Amino acid sequence: MLQGKKILLGVTGSIAAYKSLLLVRLLVREGAAVRVIQTPASRDFVTPLSLATLSKNPVHSDLFAGDTWANHVELGRWADVFVIAPLSCNTLAKMANGLCDNLLLATYLSAICPVLAAPAMDEDMWRHRATQDNLQRIRGFGNQVIPVEKGELASGLFGDGRMAEPETIVEFIRSILLERKDELAGRKALVTAGPTYEAIDPVRFIGNHSSGKMGIAIAEELAARGAQVHLVLGPSSLAVEGDGITLHRVTSAEEMHRVALAEFAAADIAILAAAVADYKPVERAPEKIKKKDGNLVLELTRTPDILRTLGGLKKPGQTLVGFALETTDGRSYALDKLRSKNADWIVLNTLSDNGAGFGFDTNKITIFGNDGSELAFEKKPKQQVAKDIVDTVIGRNPFVKRL
Repeated sequence: MLQGKKILLGVTGSIAAYKSLLLVRLLVREGAAVRVIQTPASRDFVTPLSLATLSKNPVHSDLFAGDTWANHVELGRWADVFVIAPLSCNTLAKMANGLCDNLLLATYLSAICPVLAAPAMDEDMWRHRATQDNLQRIRGFGNQVIPVEKGELASGLFGDGRMAEPETIVEFIRSILLERKDELAGRKALVTAGPTYEAIDPVRFIGNHSSGKMGIAIAEELAARGAQVHLVLGPSSLAVEGDGITLHRVTSAEEMHRVALAEFAAADIAILAAAVADYKPVERAPEKIKKKDGNLVLELTRTPDILRTLGGLKKPGQTLVGFALETTDGRSYALDKLRSKNADWIVLNTLSDNGAGFGFDTNKITIFGNDGSELAFEKKPKQQVAKDIVDTVIGRNPFVKRL
């Protein structure tokens, strides 16, 4: 519950502004005090009267009204969290470049509380390089961005760009305001993430489509709770955020195995989320292999099994978590991996679940424990999935043991 929490909601000019009405209702129902700032453009989509009625507070929109001015400094200092939902492409660009031509932006630039943004725009706008650069820029300022969802858009197209549902936004607000930032203080964690690339020649490789999003989200969640995290990341273009993370960039399974082995001895928690290539060429051609008539035959050999190696070295007090990405019979394979590799937990996701697996901003998991527990979760943004995994591993779920 958010009883007594002070939440400042910024509403910008997007058709998704209608969802802000439900968001205000949900926050008030949880006991939060809600104040609303609207950009002038947003008033074409949702009225100040509606937001004022639901929030039980006057709505702020203009820097100046008659002979008075809105104290944006006071607003930014009043709030426990500033949530901008929806965040339009236009306001995003202004935030990224420090522009200040309305009350919402003035408050954003003077806010001393966490800022949480829920973008909403059409798919082509969402995928544009300028938009993605602006998102990276505001993340670099310390703001949190709630992933967009895939679905029907205002244009009539179906794709990425839908604002997260109000219930999801409330979950993110809870995680910011209610999280225990020091619960893993003094703990050390090892996380692997992303793919590995196994070279065939200087140009080609064997790999997979993993982006590293899930493992990075886990590393950031552990760090947010106070752990000192060593993240071993395979080839990925994603940025890693958060204090307390030491980043090790690797390419091959051999390199990932070597770093993971070196860091595991001091780790209290190891979560192996990387999609490690199971095979590599027996020989790597020193020069690019030229095209010839007929077939090319590659002889492959196994790469190191990092989970099995660490399972064999695990000491009392260490917790080891593996991942299983399957296409069929996932439960059987996950339970077999749990037993055969001496893991404490296996996180299962399957490519048959819509919105789960490689490349998505969402995931749907089931966690199997060596104590016999089996915990299934609904599809969620990967940041929320990371919270579920960490909660389970450290014993915040009542059905599991505590570290």
